[in-house]
Amino acid sequence: MGSVEARPAKGGSVGNRGTRTEIAPPTTSTAPRQAQPIPNAQNPGGQAPRAAAPAAPAAQPSRWSGLMGGIAGGLLGAGLFGLLSGSGLFGGLGGFGSILGLIVQAAILFFVIRFAIGYFRRRQLQPAVAGMPNQFARQPIQPEWQPQHAASAPAAPPVMPELALIEADFNAFERLLSEVQDAYGRDDRVSLTQRVTPEMGNIFNDELNEMMRQGITNRISGVKLLQGDLAEAWREPQAEFATVAMRYAIIDVKVERATGRVVEGDAMKPQEVVENWTFTRAPGETDRDWKLSAIQQA
Repeated sequence: MGSVEARPAKGGSVGNRGTRTEIAPPTTSTAPRQAQPIPNAQNPGGQAPRAAAPAAPAAQPSRWSGLMGGIAGGLLGAGLFGLLSGSGLFGGLGGFGSILGLIVQAAILFFVIRFAIGYFRRRQLQPAVAGMPNQFARQPIQPEWQPQHAASAPAAPPVMPELALIEADFNAFERLLSEVQDAYGRDDRVSLTQRVTPEMGNIFNDELNEMMRQGITNRISGVKLLQGDLAEAWREPQAEFATVAMRYAIIDVKVERATGRVVEGDAMKPQEVVENWTFTRAPGETDRDWKLSAIQQA
């Protein structure tokens, strides 16, 4: 039987952080390393930030441009010489009849001039497009509870109003840490549904079903927050979010359902885990309404 992480998220990064789902949260003193990205992230709370459009590449010389330029230049030069010498634009075309020759000459001259105008317009437009500023490259607003000197994420998130938190919010985060772990370890899916978003509920449900298929279960105990601080908190039109870095102790073992034999972990020795948990609630809700929306390994 292969090794499988047992605690919620199975030691991976899952969930949703609204418009910042694809952007790593700032590092903190609790989680000094950059959090793992969320793979295959869904974003029902808003559109994911788009990468800045790459600057238009510099115009590359075409292998055909020199040849076409030479032909056009030769035709134009011959026409002008014909005009100056009194034999028309292209004296050599007289054999086809004066009217037909005039039409052919006019058509050739028209396409030569059109080609030249288009060529110079493209050369003028190219630097203008390449030099356009990236309107999405803005500095993120630092939340009020942001630890000093926290490193910024490599990509700047969309600018959203900051969200000020109170002590009751942090108490709720600590409470949810224990309650979610406890419900997961007891396979209590009703309690999980009440404390996590629908997306996280589906993820946990799949994880629990997979462990059941393998004939194992997860037993969690001794969850205790050792250190925690805020990475960022912000408002969006349809939701509020807070990402908190947490270092906590946990006894997390996997046992066989049939025999109760421990197959992985130490039932007597707690381990330390560092993760970023993101919580969400609707605008206007209180500290009692926070729900877990994402977990990222740090």
